[in-house]
Amino acid sequence: MNKIQPSSKALDLARQVLRIEADAVSALAERIDGAFIAALTLILNCRGRVIVSGIGKSGHVGRKIASTLASTGTPAYFVHPAEAIHGDLGMITRDDVLIALSNSGESAELLTIVPIVKRQGAKLIAMTGNPRSALACEADAHLDAGVAQEACPLNLAPTASTTAALALGDALAVALLDARGFGAEDFARSHPGGALGRRLLTHVRDVMRAGDAVPAVAPEARVADAILEISRGGIGMTAVVTPERRVLGIFTDGDLRRAFANDLDLRTLTVADIMGRKPRSIGPDKLAVEAVEMMEHYKINQLPVVDEDGALIGALNMHDLFQAKVI
Repeated sequence: MNKIQPSSKALDLARQVLRIEADAVSALAERIDGAFIAALTLILNCRGRVIVSGIGKSGHVGRKIASTLASTGTPAYFVHPAEAIHGDLGMITRDDVLIALSNSGESAELLTIVPIVKRQGAKLIAMTGNPRSALACEADAHLDAGVAQEACPLNLAPTASTTAALALGDALAVALLDARGFGAEDFARSHPGGALGRRLLTHVRDVMRAGDAVPAVAPEARVADAILEISRGGIGMTAVVTPERRVLGIFTDGDLRRAFANDLDLRTLTVADIMGRKPRSIGPDKLAVEAVEMMEHYKINQLPVVDEDGALIGALNMHDLFQAKVI
């Protein structure tokens, strides 16, 4: 069976598609005007939610716009117009704003629900490629997403027009994000399962070892006992503490190696003789990423966790942070 090979003009055609779509998005910037501000104002003053609707390729774009709005501080969801005229219209209330997408502005399914939505008091933002279309004329605010041509060689398949609508939706979402003062921590709360969520929402207390899992010895402990405590703890160090659990120092695998290198008689020494004094420590309410930054800056692999009085309440090492997927 003969294999089908791409034509010699495939690369030229691909580049042309990208240029046409880039030009379509670039042209939108020149058309951002008071209508965009009107749309922002409607959404910012909305007491309900933003409902996005569209059919066909516009529907796919609408789903993505609704998802982007929801993840950036504007509660939103997608309603399919065909489902809306068969019962889902009840999901839209007078306090909502409907964003209706249609390149032609003449989608029958959308035009069927628009009068009902407007009659109950909801506001309408239309995003079309035709400012004179029926949908644009019914809108409280119209966003012009028109393009000079589709990237399809037949000028038929929705390509540049869907890219332009998607970009305009992103512009709307980002402008709303900024107007609401939506920050990185807000974004993390909307994405608790993602890397950003873990970095911004995970605190030291969430990943530290606590209770009996924290290795600790008294300063007068023999070095041999401190070595056993390091092995028991499994984090490459033991804290050296007073009876009140205040941290005086830490004793690490590295301290032990240096003691051997200096030919010290470990049988006659206490752990206080060779421990590291004034160790770096961190509080339980600090972000776990701050522990990572401290470890990387000071080139250390372990940190005791102390309370406001300097008393030992936990410990963690780099492996704990890897397990928690903070890094």
